[in-house]
Amino acid sequence: MQGGGGVEQPMQMVLRVKHPSSLGSSAGDDDEGEGSSRSALSVFKAKEEQIERRKMEVREKVFAHLGRVEEESKRLAFIRQELEGMADPTRKEVESIRKRIDTVNRQLKPLSKSCVKKEKEYKEVLEAYNEKSKEKALLVNRLIELVSESERMRMKKLEELNKTVDSLY
Repeated sequence: MQGGGGVEQPMQMVLRVKHPSSLGSSAGDDDEGEGSSRSALSVFKAKEEQIERRKMEVREKVFAHLGRVEEESKRLAFIRQELEGMADPTRKEVESIRKRIDTVNRQLKPLSKSCVKKEKEYKEVLEAYNEKSKEKALLVNRLIELVSESERMRMKKLEELNKTVDSLY
């Protein structure tokens, strides 16, 4: 705040020196005005130099701060890289396993369709087999009945023939 008030004072002096009301005086006033304007000018230059020095100090501080910020940024980037490096092997393995799962899944789809188709065919064939087995069982039973009946009839005829032959003697 002090520097700002100091800057206004020389500016006011320069303005007073250049103000037209001060120009209408005698020659003695000119010498005094000239000396006063020189001192005001030197004060102004001194303040300008002080401002310039202060500006340079601030600039140096800013650049120093920027340097520290850049160092911290590099350090953070390194830490981030290290963290990614730590997670990377797991991520690669997970990605590899996911790719393998996708590949196996693509291979499973046609196999699944084929399996469903063959299961359906198997059920149809099994059903046909069971029907033919039942039909065969019925036919075998019918054959057994016919053979049994035929044997009974033949035995009966044989007995009749045997009675007839016995009756002849």
